[in-house]
Amino acid sequence: MTAFRTVLILGDIPLKNIPGKMTRILTFILFLTLLPSLSNAESPIVIAHRGASGYVPEHTLEAKALAHAMQANFIEQDIVLTKDAIPVVLHDVHIDTVSNVATKFPRRSREDGRYYAIDFTLDELKQLQLTERLDRKTGKQVYPNRFSLNRGSFQIATLSEELELIQELNRTRGFQAGIYPEIKQPAWHRKEGYDISQIVLPVVRKFGYLSKKDPCWLQCFEFDEVRRLREELDWQGKLVWLVGSYPKSDRPDKEPDLRTDAGMDEISKLVDGIGPSISLIVTGKSPTDRKCSNLASRAHDHGLQVHPYTMRVDDLPVSVSSPDDLMEVLFNQAKVDGLFSDFPDVTRQWVDAHRNGR
Repeated sequence: MTAFRTVLILGDIPLKNIPGKMTRILTFILFLTLLPSLSNAESPIVIAHRGASGYVPEHTLEAKALAHAMQANFIEQDIVLTKDAIPVVLHDVHIDTVSNVATKFPRRSREDGRYYAIDFTLDELKQLQLTERLDRKTGKQVYPNRFSLNRGSFQIATLSEELELIQELNRTRGFQAGIYPEIKQPAWHRKEGYDISQIVLPVVRKFGYLSKKDPCWLQCFEFDEVRRLREELDWQGKLVWLVGSYPKSDRPDKEPDLRTDAGMDEISKLVDGIGPSISLIVTGKSPTDRKCSNLASRAHDHGLQVHPYTMRVDDLPVSVSSPDDLMEVLFNQAKVDGLFSDFPDVTRQWVDAHRNGR
C-alpha cells in the first residue's frame, strides 16, 4: 500500500515542474519503495512447503515466520477442520505423527488406532505440543537431521492466526509474501459431515484474497473439488490442481489425463496452474540416465503455470546429485514457474544467483 500511495503522489506532480536532480532522486526513491511489492511478480517463485519445514517443525507459526525471513514468495497452508469446524493448519487429517496427542488423550483414537483432528475441539488441539514428523511404525524421526523430536514448544495454529501473522510480517518487514492454502481431503471431510471448502473460503476472503490479482494460490488434489471451487463456490482467485500421478489406464476416472492434449485443455479451462510431483518431471535411476519430461512445456502451451513439489535437501530424487542439480533441471531445463521447498533459503539463493541467466 505504501508503494501504491507513492505512485499516486508522484503521479499528481508534472515532471516538468520538478528540477532534474530532484526527478532522479524521486525516481530512485520510488524504485526502492516498489521493491517489496514486486516480490510476488518474480518468476520463478519460491514456495515455502509447510513453512521452513527443513529447519523447524512443519506448519508451526515459527516455521512460517522463518520462511518469511528467508524471503519465500509464497508460504503454504495445509488446512483441515476441528470438531467445532474451525480451519487449522496441519498437513494431515490425523495428528498422531506430529504431536503428543497419544500421551495427552490416550483414549481418543479411532478403531484404526489413529487420532484425527476432526475428533477434537480447537481448545483441545491447543493443548497439544507439535513436534517433528515421526514414522508410526518405528517411532523414529522421518528426517533424522531436522529439529529434534520433543524439543521446543510448538502449537497448532488456526488458519486465521497464520494469515494474520503473514500479513503482519508483510507490514513490518516490508517484504510481501503470499499464501498458498490447500483444501485437504474434501471428500473425506464431507463423509465426516463437514464441507471444508465452504468453511475455508470465507476465511481466505476475509483476509482480502479475492481475485487473481491477490497473492494467493488455492490448491487441491481432488479434481471434482477443483471444479467445484471454480464453478459452484465461485472462487475467483488463482487455482492449482495438484497431481501426484497420472490416472491409471485401466481405471475409469473423471480426472483429466495430463499426458493428452484433451486432458490438458480440459484442466486449463478451470485452473491457472498445476502442482505435479517432481517425479512427473524428473525421472531416472541415477544422474547418468536422468530424463526431463515435457509436462511443464506442454502445460505452458496451454497457458498453465507449473509449481512442482517438493525440494528437500535431505531427500533428493535418485536421479540428481545435489540440490543445485535438481534446481538446474527444474528451472533451466523444464523451466517450471515455481517450486515447493522445505528449504526456502536454499531455493531462494539458487533463484537469486541464476535469475539473470534464466
